[in-house]
Amino acid sequence: MNDSILIIEDEVGLIMMLKRLLEREGFHEVLYAESGFDALNKIKENDIDLILLDVMLPDINGFDLCQQIRELSDVPIIFLTARTTDIDKLTGFSMGGDDYITKPFNPLEVTARIKAILHRQRITTVEKSREFRTDYFVLHYDQAKLIVDGKEVNCPAKEFQLLKFMCENPNQVFSVDHLYEKVWGDYDTVGKENTVMVHIRRLRQKIERDPKHPEYLKNVRGLGYMLNYERSRSSQ
Repeated sequence: MNDSILIIEDEVGLIMMLKRLLEREGFHEVLYAESGFDALNKIKENDIDLILLDVMLPDINGFDLCQQIRELSDVPIIFLTARTTDIDKLTGFSMGGDDYITKPFNPLEVTARIKAILHRQRITTVEKSREFRTDYFVLHYDQAKLIVDGKEVNCPAKEFQLLKFMCENPNQVFSVDHLYEKVWGDYDTVGKENTVMVHIRRLRQKIERDPKHPEYLKNVRGLGYMLNYERSRSSQ
């Protein structure tokens, strides 16, 4: 799993136990913070996928910290605390928590709840990802709309279908045969190479800053085409 977990807890022994547990479960990065101040810095500096948050911290109440985190991120937050009253639980949820586990806890329950929340998060993300966005063009899937440099550009059906397929499979090389089959639906048609090349050329005229030196629709010599997509430059 490529998820990154942040444990916010001031009890070192519990931190180490949770860290070992989560790493054994396959989480590639488990960070920890022993104070609210340290936690906020780590959230600002790292791409965190889920937070385990204690309520009793040395410098701030965990409920108040949750509220501050919500101003920075919508990352899922699971409260992990010895405070067990219904009032505490309701407070945790009202401050933006996604789950509430009381101490002492079963370690397997903690990992099960983490995995369940991350799974729901992925499903929600996929459902929301109805567009492909770069720093120069945006393709809106549902509206079949192409926006380039802030302006809507006409995109006929086959060009849209070709670009959509490439956007849904970024950084993967596809042969002309594969592209033709996926977009036109016929594998054995004569002239398919020219058809794909023409549509690629038309798309480059629309989405590239310099069509003669494309940065998005790349030709991989002898193999086919790929849509180059750098997440550091753009977001989906």
